[in-house]
Amino acid sequence: MFDLFNRYWWLLFPIGFFIYSAFQSWLSYRSNRETLDLIKAYAASGREPPPELLNRLSKRQNFDADDHAERARGEGRYDGWYQVVLFGMLCAGFSYAAFADIYGAGEAFTIVAFVMAALSAASLVQVLFVGKRRRD
Repeated sequence: MFDLFNRYWWLLFPIGFFIYSAFQSWLSYRSNRETLDLIKAYAASGREPPPELLNRLSKRQNFDADDHAERARGEGRYDGWYQVVLFGMLCAGFSYAAFADIYGAGEAFTIVAFVMAALSAASLVQVLFVGKRRRD
């Protein structure tokens, strides 16, 4: 059993993703069900439900949507600099691991360092150019 975990440790990531997605779907289902119950209560009392309540059913529930809406309006003040710093620091760490040839896997760490550098550069471009266009 221990050998199986050593060989297929990477399966924890897709399995974790599937569990997370299932949990998000279940939360979305519960939210839609509660919204329908509220609309039924409005209908039973003979009142018209608010348009926000009806709009909530017409779009797919995303629990980060409120944060994205705040950012789009400029309220959340999200610039994305944390991604630039995060990927830059990961690039530095993997570059050091490649330079020191930790575990004898210098070539693999070099590839990962290049990927992290590319992600940091892409995040930097997004912050500098795309974020500026949204604010204007």
